[in-house]
Amino acid sequence: MARRRKRHVQQEMTFRTHGGRRAGAGRKQVKPRKSEPHRPRLGLAASNPVHVVLRVERDIGSLRKRDCFLAIRFALGVVLGRPDFRIVHISIQRTHIHLLVEATDEKHLARGLQAFQISAARALNAAITRRGVKRRGRVFVDRYHPEVITNPRQARHCLSYVLNNWRKHRENERYVARTWKLDPYSSAMAFYGWAEQPAYWNAPEGYERLLVAMPETWLLHGALERYEPISIYDVPASS
Repeated sequence: MARRRKRHVQQEMTFRTHGGRRAGAGRKQVKPRKSEPHRPRLGLAASNPVHVVLRVERDIGSLRKRDCFLAIRFALGVVLGRPDFRIVHISIQRTHIHLLVEATDEKHLARGLQAFQISAARALNAAITRRGVKRRGRVFVDRYHPEVITNPRQARHCLSYVLNNWRKHRENERYVARTWKLDPYSSAMAFYGWAEQPAYWNAPEGYERLLVAMPETWLLHGALERYEPISIYDVPASS
């Protein structure tokens, strides 16, 4: 009697999968705000100013306090006088800082901003510690966000946006700020392209100006003559 042949059934083999694109994959976001993505090279030329935004950690609190103001003023002094990097204008808001910067190239832009951020972080941590709450570690949230300025219209918009940024956030409506014409937490008093006369300004008593450099690029200086002067009452729209 012939033996029955055993039937072999091919088993399906499954393997663990690692990586690859699939739903729910990837590192989960732990910050309340997305970090700035890695950027391609800016191709920055010395003739192009840059608008930079720096955001701070939430536990820093408001930057619009005197001790934080003085800490940032100190950091401005550290980088003032560098031949390859200049902070021309600044606006200190509660959770972030706007800068208008000139640099010879992208490398010196990065180095100059790094020097400013390190000095500001140390001074801000020291200021907060003096309040009785010891603080160490990172101050700025993530990579800086740059906008290269390439034409006169954009330059005028960025100047108005930075120097009048306090009106966008309605800081001019708070308490004693209602009597101010320009934001003392900015370099607005160092800007000479306002439509209104300088005699109209009134700085707070004992005010110390923020230490910024004179602009050397045509876009932040001579190019503005093509357009009407910026009013101190302009309220910037979202950038």
